[in-house]
Formats: sequence, structure tokens, C-alpha cells
Amino acid sequence: MTTIKDVVQLLPAPSPHWVGDGFPVRTVFSAHAQDPVAISPFLLLDYAGPHSFAPDPSGRPRGVDEHPHRGFETVTIVYQGELEHRDSAGTSGKVGPGDVQWMTAARGLVHEEKHSAEFTRNGGTLEMVQLWVNLPAHQKMAEPRYQDISAGAIRSTTLPGEAGRVRVIAGTLAGVHGPARTVTPMNLWDVQLHPTARANLPVAEGHNTIVLLLRGGAHVGGTAMHPHQCALLNRCGDGVDLRAGDQGAALLLLSGEPIDEPVAAQGPFVMNTTDELRQAIADYQSGHMGRLAAGSR
Repeated sequence: MTTIKDVVQLLPAPSPHWVGDGFPVRTVFSAHAQDPVAISPFLLLDYAGPHSFAPDPSGRPRGVDEHPHRGFETVTIVYQGELEHRDSAGTSGKVGPGDVQWMTAARGLVHEEKHSAEFTRNGGTLEMVQLWVNLPAHQKMAEPRYQDISAGAIRSTTLPGEAGRVRVIAGTLAGVHGPARTVTPMNLWDVQLHPTARANLPVAEGHNTIVLLLRGGAHVGGTAMHPHQCALLNRCGDGVDLRAGDQGAALLLLSGEPIDEPVAAQGPFVMNTTDELRQAIADYQSGHMGRLAAGSR
């Protein structure tokens, strides 16, 4: 018998701010603002857009210039628009509608994220999510890894009673396995519910579970949510009860096994101790995380 997870905290819809000159984001949750234990293994979730950018014939892409990361993973889900990525490990690529970029920074690299050349020239609407996922101590200094997950590689499953569909990015639902390779057990699901539909999604007992409402209206475990609100659920229970409003609902559900280790964070570095943070800063400043090659993108 399923035991429904209760909503422990409903976070208000945050105000937007700019990251670089290309990403108007709302920081939905972070390990600085919330109890890190309550959101582990997740660290931060930024929701960007939807925001309309005018065509720019200059061709100068907006975005975020070269910056470092160590000790965690960044997961970027693009709903609308197109980004380009390149990093000091020699990886580069585009991330368009429905695509996912899963970058495991681990021991450290530098990268940049900008609008693609085509999106810059033509303009359009940008909508995306970036999630930061912590790494356990024994993986923080592992080799960096990059997963370029195309929309076509992500399978969906239909919910019982034709309640809607779920894109399984990571984890497993109804026999559908997500293509993302995760370091610790977790689920990352794009959920689309039809108007007034109801669904009960299975998640593991003891895992932290977080639900973000992107569009529409919904109730999570009986708690009403409005767009851009985020619900933190109890570790107890093995199911999440979702009910869409009259306009349907688009949600992002993430759940994962907590990493019960100390979190020491400063900017783009997430380690276990302050000494490790100091070492990360020194390694970046001395060039040990690499540099991006000069020249055209």
C-alpha cells in the first residue's frame, strides 16, 4: 500500500535576477537558503524564463563567460531556445528544446554557457532549468564527465488513466529508464498532467523529493501550488500525489538518496571542508582546472 509523502515546506515563487547577460533566473531553492539536509543530494535549482530576446544582428551571444566548478554536477534542461557550451575538458555542443546537458565537474573544470549563434541572430523565447547535484566525498575529485542527452534519447511513459505523460530523464518509472547516468540514486522527471487529472508517482522511501510547478496549477499531497513555487516533501512515504488544475500542469519532480555528509560551499565550489574549498580556489587561480581555448566559438 502506497504511503503518500507530505509537503513539509512550500517555498514561495522567487523574484527573478540576471545571471550574466543571458539568463533571467529565479533561484527556486539553494543549500544557502534551505537546510542542506532537507534537499540533499540537490544543491540549487534555477528556473530561467520564459523570456523573449530580440534578434541581435551583431552576433554577440549573451550568456555567462568562463567560470569554474568543482565538487558537483550541473544539469541543464532546455524547454525553449538554444544554448552552446564549451569547457576546459574539450567538450562543446548545443542544447536545444527538450535536450539535457549533464556535466559532472568533479575535480574541476571551467566552462561557458551562452545563447547559440542561431538563437542570437534570430531571437526567440528562452526557457530552461539548471539543477546542481552534489557528489559524495569519494567522487568529488574524480575525472570530469559530460553527458549530452538529446530530446530523442529521453523516453516518456503514459500515466494510468491517461492522466498525462512523464519524460524520464533520470531514474526509472513504469519500466522506462532515463538515459542519464547518475552518481547516486535519483529520479528526474518532466511531468505533464491533463486538466483536472490526478496521478500517484512512486518514489523511494527515505529519499528527499522536490516538486517544482512550471506552468498551470496543481495540488501536491493536498497542498495548492502556483507557478514557480516549489514543494519540499517528507522523506517518509513512497508516493507523490499530484492533481492538476483546470488548465493542466507542467511540473519537474526530483527525488534522490540523501548524501549525509558535511557541505562546504563557496560560489562555484562545493566540498566537504573549508580547507578543501581553499584548495579549490587555489587550484583554479593557478590554472589547474584548465582554461578555455582562445578564438571563435
